[in-house]
Amino acid sequence: MTERIMVIGAGIAGLATAVALRRAGYEVSVIEQRPTADAAGAGISIWPNALAALDTIGLGDQVRGAGGRISAGALRWRDGRWLRRPDTDRIVHALGEPLVVIHRARLTEILAGALPAGTVTHGRAATALDVSRAGARITLSDGTVDQVDAVVGADGVDSMVARHLNGDLPRRYAGYTAWRGIAAYAMDPDLAGETMGPGMEVGHVPLRASEGIESGADHTYWFATQRAPRGQTAPGGEHAHLSRVFGTWPEPIPSLLASTDPAAVLRNDLYDRKPAARWARDRAVIVGDAAHPMRPHLGQGGCQGLEDAAILAALTACEPDLSAAFARFGTFRRRRVRGLVAESRAVGRIVNMRPAALSAAASRASALIPEAVLARHLASVAGRSAFVLPTS
Repeated sequence: MTERIMVIGAGIAGLATAVALRRAGYEVSVIEQRPTADAAGAGISIWPNALAALDTIGLGDQVRGAGGRISAGALRWRDGRWLRRPDTDRIVHALGEPLVVIHRARLTEILAGALPAGTVTHGRAATALDVSRAGARITLSDGTVDQVDAVVGADGVDSMVARHLNGDLPRRYAGYTAWRGIAAYAMDPDLAGETMGPGMEVGHVPLRASEGIESGADHTYWFATQRAPRGQTAPGGEHAHLSRVFGTWPEPIPSLLASTDPAAVLRNDLYDRKPAARWARDRAVIVGDAAHPMRPHLGQGGCQGLEDAAILAALTACEPDLSAAFARFGTFRRRRVRGLVAESRAVGRIVNMRPAALSAAASRASALIPEAVLARHLASVAGRSAFVLPTS
């Protein structure tokens, strides 16, 4: 009899895991507490390591075709001076292919579209969990109880499944907030990258038009970070605040802000927490942010969730006993993500260092790293060769 697995959470990691496990021969269902499938209106960078993971679950080419391919990674200071202009051919050679920038809603649509109709149910949350080596008993928010052979927690930083496995896992405020938006503006691809200032940064990459934004137009995905107290909103609106703070920065930043719908600007305080000590027990396992939340500075949060999906499914093929496969997943993946979590947190601390003069000095000093060294390190983090499937 085909074993049944429930995935809790229909974000990127959860949907990808459902696709991968279904391809591996399992019957999969997904529950999501959000009432609809609408994704936040911003972009996401899919680096070659994650494209390689998507290739293993049959969706790599579809994602490539739906996004814009980026090979630049420029770094400038807020006065327009170049800190780094890497050789794009060298970067692409190191990574194995360009990265893809795609609208988050479009990526979610591709992942969900690879599942049979009715696989994902919205408006239902898991409220209690009982797991053994024989299966999992899940109590849902509508009062029903579902008995399955295994459960995958893909329910984010505040994961109920992760807390079931580990006890309390308090989140911590990173000390700064982030804004994201999509501008109806055709940015010069050579400027793709980041512009830095003391204690703040703006990232900007071209984004192909897709569902949810004006058809046929060129767009740019941008984000900005700044130190700020948590739980705040900007007097006069977020867009007006960003225009005041970044309006005198070099192009394309003023034009990006001017071409962004003020009502569509997203503001999110940045939180993380320590990675879970235990990723699996019996017939339960956690993936994505539930297992290893990380700050956004390496662009690897969603990408590592995609790696999780492909590798978890591969391990269930190597080890048909799900309890053993889940335990091996935790051991295998922890080696890969431990350093990425630490590095993304360290970069965030540097960018937001106090006083601001130290942040400025540290950010500028990063430009002194030789390009060959940077390319090798970037390949180890995000190159196609960085994604490695278990061999047996």
